Amino acid sequence: MKVDASELREGVQDGIPICLGYFSVSMAYGMTAVLSGLPLPAAVMISLTNLTSAGQFAGTNLILAGGTWLELAITMLVINIRYFLMSLSMSQKVEEKMTLGQRLGVAFGITDEIFAVAMKHPKALSAAYMAGLICVPILGWVGGTFVGGALTNLLPASISNAFGIALYGMFIAVVVPAAKESKPVLFTAVLAVILSMICYYTPALEFLSGGWSIIVITVIASGAAAVLFPIQDEKTEDSETEEEEREI
Repeated sequence: MKVDASELREGVQDGIPICLGYFSVSMAYGMTAVLSGLPLPAAVMISLTNLTSAGQFAGTNLILAGGTWLELAITMLVINIRYFLMSLSMSQKVEEKMTLGQRLGVAFGITDEIFAVAMKHPKALSAAYMAGLICVPILGWVGGTFVGGALTNLLPASISNAFGIALYGMFIAVVVPAAKESKPVLFTAVLAVILSMICYYTPALEFLSGGWSIIVITVIASGAAAVLFPIQDEKTEDSETEEEEREI
């Protein structure tokens, strides 16, 4: 099959910034996983087959805590369910000649950042472009995991242990700016924190393991936000604006 070199090159160029960002975050994951007792090859394999920072951290914690397969599967489904919607949305923009195998490969490689870049691409998404856009960040994600895990044996313990809070720093950097601009995001984040504290400090809820707590909190917080802050479609908003202008 002939590969469009220009499309591939363009995808690689667009994927390099994502790759650099993934490398630093996955280093923190590699260090945290290995320091927690997970073998380095296992951590690298998880990064290669998952491509999801929040899902990997949560899943790794469940594995190390001895969580059940069902608990792990439902947790991954809840955390990563947004990728279903992204895949459906992106399927409307890919070239019609893209084969089923290529579409499955694109679906596997969808992340928040890759989705955002792909949807802003001015042309229809070709297999060559998506191959470049996806493969380069994967190399950064997997490579960062390997480097981070390998460095745990080389760096001083004080520095290695400091990377244990890297994930929390990353989440703060992601959530705080969005919460300042959006009340629904702020409400969801605060509610999730409150529910998490309730699950942790309430003796009657001790039967909930860490994985089930994440599942319950995610469903309740996201459900409450969806009910209290529904997103109106553009047609409804336009009609309401027209009515307001007529009244004025």
